[in-house]
Amino acid sequence: MEVFDLSEYLRRGIQTRPRDEDPAGADFEALCRRVREAFDRDWESRESSRSVLELQKRAIIGYPKERDYFKSRIAQLVREAGGENCPHPPWYGSLVDGIYHENWGLAGLAQWFSGPYAESSSAKIIGERIYFMDQGRMELMPQKLGALRRDQLIRSFLLLTPEERMDRDYYEIYLLDGTRVTVFTEPMAKSGQASLIFRRYIIPSLSFEEQARRGTIPEKAIPLFRTMVRLGFNVVFMGAVRTAKTTFLSTWQSYEDPTLEGVMVETDPEIPMQKLLPEAPIVQLIADGDRLKLISKNLLRSDADYFILAEARDGIALDTAVRLAAKGTKRMKLTFHSRQPQRFALEAATEIVKQTGGDLGLTMQMLASGFDYIFHFIQLPDKRQKRLRSIHHMNLAEDGRIEVVPMCEYDVNGGCWRFYESIGPAQLQYGLESSAEDLALMKEQLRELALLSGQGGVK
Repeated sequence: MEVFDLSEYLRRGIQTRPRDEDPAGADFEALCRRVREAFDRDWESRESSRSVLELQKRAIIGYPKERDYFKSRIAQLVREAGGENCPHPPWYGSLVDGIYHENWGLAGLAQWFSGPYAESSSAKIIGERIYFMDQGRMELMPQKLGALRRDQLIRSFLLLTPEERMDRDYYEIYLLDGTRVTVFTEPMAKSGQASLIFRRYIIPSLSFEEQARRGTIPEKAIPLFRTMVRLGFNVVFMGAVRTAKTTFLSTWQSYEDPTLEGVMVETDPEIPMQKLLPEAPIVQLIADGDRLKLISKNLLRSDADYFILAEARDGIALDTAVRLAAKGTKRMKLTFHSRQPQRFALEAATEIVKQTGGDLGLTMQMLASGFDYIFHFIQLPDKRQKRLRSIHHMNLAEDGRIEVVPMCEYDVNGGCWRFYESIGPAQLQYGLESSAEDLALMKEQLRELALLSGQGGVK
């Protein structure tokens, strides 16, 4: 059997880049080569090739203990070479970090995982160009990533998924910290334009007050939202990508009664519920498509007080939500990609029928009777600015019509919100059953907001 050489696997085809005309750059590259060669000699002198390969593999994947071993050895080699004062590229935090990432780590992408970009939600490598999301915009970075080093990086990521075939042109990989990496290579990607898309979920633990300070919601509506959480309505948080709907779901959930039992199902490890409600008995599951289909019956038989279905992207997740709501489950939270609240029932039912079958009209009616409120979020031209665009209550009329009626709308030109003294019949009935006292308080709070709306809007 042919011996598998991890070093050769990762460096396959990697050629020494031409020296930069800048002596400092050349010194850094020369030091990187010298350190790499010293490591190669270390490996050759080891007796157990299996332990060496495992050490290399775990360091490259990103396990802290093995990575720290690499960096400690690099620091020693730099001292032996007298290179402690060698300048390094500014996108690396230190000389040792730079040598590690140039040879085995994340190359120029390493900056995205530290420093000022630690809170950036996404990064992209397109061809040799590197982009970081910064203040709501994709910024082109000065560092470049050559094709050979990019291929090495992809092979390193694939060590996390050894079951993946190496000849595919599309991969989806999760790094140790939960970052999702989507890889497109040729022939799916255009020649010379292979791409890696990095997405990590930065879900801050925000209060309604902080949301108001950011301008996402009106401050004067905070008492109303607190009352709605206590009443336990089933809510949908809707919007396009990067409109802060998941952040608002997390904020809403943070006011939930921590003694109630919950189940959260996500397609990606997005919301750190153990940090938002550390004392609450919430089961957190990662499932999508066929996996969710397998456990949906167990969810339906669960005795949980409420369910959270974050990022309901397909018909299986939506069908599960409808079935749970049909059982009478309340306090449900759901996020959904859409731009039109009035079309929620149609768009969600279409996804359900495509995957599970059934009648479209009947499925729409089940959705309309299963969820109480739709919160719609948008992103302003300044992408850092998110806004609650509207709140609608949804009801199924006696004649089968689906009614989606606004309770709140944002005036984009005026920069204020307008509330309407409108509560649907299903919401009134449930409110009476849940807490007549809180329902009366909600009516009064909504009345006050509607009065302010007539006096120039709510801010």
